[in-house]
Amino acid sequence: MSRFSDLPSLSVRRPTLVVVMNLLIMIAGLAAIMGVEVRELPDVDRPIVTVRAFFDGASPETMDAEVISVLEGAVARVSGVKRIEAASEENNGRVRAEFSANVNLDVAANDIREAVAGVERQLPEGVEDITVVKADADSSPIIRLALVSDKVNQEDLTRIAEDDISPEFLSIDGVASVDLFGDQEQVLRIVVDPMKLARYGLSIDDVAKVLRSTRLDVPAGSFKSDDQMLLVRADASVWEPAKVEDLELRKDVRLGEVAQAFYGPAEAESYSVLNGSKVVGLGIVRRAQSNTIAISDAVNKSVERLNKRLKDVRLVKISDDARFIRSAVREVINSLLIAVTVVIAVIFMFMGGLRPTLIPTVAIPVAIMGTVGAIYLMGFSVNILTLLAMVLATGMIVDDAIVVLENIQRHRTLGMKSYAAAVNGTRQVFFAVLATTAT
Repeated sequence: MSRFSDLPSLSVRRPTLVVVMNLLIMIAGLAAIMGVEVRELPDVDRPIVTVRAFFDGASPETMDAEVISVLEGAVARVSGVKRIEAASEENNGRVRAEFSANVNLDVAANDIREAVAGVERQLPEGVEDITVVKADADSSPIIRLALVSDKVNQEDLTRIAEDDISPEFLSIDGVASVDLFGDQEQVLRIVVDPMKLARYGLSIDDVAKVLRSTRLDVPAGSFKSDDQMLLVRADASVWEPAKVEDLELRKDVRLGEVAQAFYGPAEAESYSVLNGSKVVGLGIVRRAQSNTIAISDAVNKSVERLNKRLKDVRLVKISDDARFIRSAVREVINSLLIAVTVVIAVIFMFMGGLRPTLIPTVAIPVAIMGTVGAIYLMGFSVNILTLLAMVLATGMIVDDAIVVLENIQRHRTLGMKSYAAAVNGTRQVFFAVLATTAT
């Protein structure tokens, strides 16, 4: 008889060994609970990296021909790319690269950054803010927040959101980007008087040329006309209006003689309203293959710190996908506990004693904790599917325990002593129970 098939005899002869082994399994499971990843579903996120570029004043056609096509070619040369999608809009465009499932996302993102850096010189001068994000650009935020204040205006709220809040959230592991909604930056506006331009023999192109050649934060923006006034806008937050007006259009003419420079709010591209008041919304987009619950926990801590640190403003959480995930996982765990309780009660009723009930009562938690330990060691996560599998496996464990107990009880009725009945009864159904459990 093989040693493997004689496990029942070994277990009966050395009960201390069995107790120690079960305790080790329980301890391993308890340790794994502290570190195992909890999420809604298994990690099936596709490795996706998105490259975004902004070109102020560019039409979708120009964006596609001069910017996106160059970036798309660079991304296509990166190894492991499975699929590429590109989209161009007014003033911006993006390239979405999907990699093979076995590709390391961090390595892929670094490869794309290097590829993009190699073609930056081929892009037009006006292209700015080229970003590489380890996420799908079309992904919806998993957490939505609102920056609220009764004392701070929209421009200052935007500045606080960009300078103080967004960097805090971007430092959280798993956060790909922080999108702003309803933001309104303060920009430098230059209102040109066409009558004065004509008096000096200048044109709006001369003004635009000077602005483009000046070292502002970013290149000059779009031109707009309103009756007899032409509006020239340039984002230049570190420049004073007086310095801009002091720029020379030619030797005898300065910009201030034909135009007026001042700071004003940028044109709003979106509006965010909470309880009837304008706010700045923040959407936290998770990185591909990251954990929503872990991000939510970190964001909650950051919100508490920011609300204590920032004055006259307050961060309010609007929605959080992790709430549903936690609720779903909690419901499955409750179902598992109820199932275990009902099973133990039914066994006690039909076995008619405490000792027969004790075996499945001990076997169920040991098996569950051992499963959690195995999940942790194999790098898997505790999710709805694994918890449902535990619910089903609990029933199988109980079935096996009942089969073994019934066979031992049958040998007892045949006149065998407890030791012989336990060994022979278990040995008789050992492979049958093992086969049914394995299949």
